[in-house]
Amino acid sequence: MTITCLIRYQIDPFQRDEFKKYAENWGRIIPRCGGHLLGYFLPHVGTNDVAWALIAFDSLASYEAYRARLRSDPEARENFARAESKRLILREVRNFVEGVDGTLGLPSTLGRPR
Repeated sequence: MTITCLIRYQIDPFQRDEFKKYAENWGRIIPRCGGHLLGYFLPHVGTNDVAWALIAFDSLASYEAYRARLRSDPEARENFARAESKRLILREVRNFVEGVDGTLGLPSTLGRPR
C-alpha cells in the first residue's frame, strides 16, 4: 500500500464500549468498500479519550473512490449515523502518511539466536 490514512479520534471516554462496537463494524465495511484496514486502536494506558484507526490505500485516488463507496453503502451510513446520534466521537482528525520501507511488519528478534 502506498498511503495510510491515520485517523485520530477524540472519543467520549464513558462510551468506550460503544466506540469499540463502532470500530468493529468498520471491520466488515472498510474492506468491502476498498480500504485495507490495518486496525482500530482504543485507549489503554494514559489518556482515556483518544483512539486511532489506520486504513491503507494504493493512492489518493483509491481513497477518494473508497469514500464515494462509503457514502453509498447502507451499513456505512448506518454506522456513521449511530455514532453521530450517540455522540461517540467528539473530534476526528485525518492525516495521510506513507510507510518507510524496511520498517513495516518486522517481527521481534527477542530471544532469537544471533
